[in-house]
Amino acid sequence: QVQLVESGGALVQAGGSLRLSCTASGRISSINTMGWYRQAPGKQRELVAAVSNGGNTNYADSVKGRFTISRDNVKNTVWLQMGSLKPEDTAVYYCHVRDDYYFSASHYWGQGTQVTVSS
Repeated sequence: QVQLVESGGALVQAGGSLRLSCTASGRISSINTMGWYRQAPGKQRELVAAVSNGGNTNYADSVKGRFTISRDNVKNTVWLQMGSLKPEDTAVYYCHVRDDYYFSASHYWGQGTQVTVSS
């Protein structure tokens, strides 16, 4: 079993910055991708950013150029550096980890951290 602990959510003014952090612990086999999703009230959960174990990244179009995802494979930690924040970035942000064991894969989610951007 893998546990994900998130931190970093806060209330911030438009144009500001935040850094979210997520650390995985427990019975980790081999972490593949790590990423961040978000869910705003009345909206579906959407992918924000993801990073592979080789360092390849992908971002939602809405955050490209503003957000940066990074990871430390030794510490099993993934960060999301968010800049030029907009009110539409307001959501609960969830850390996601894919953990592989041979030909099987498990998916784990953090508890969520609230990001609120005021206009």
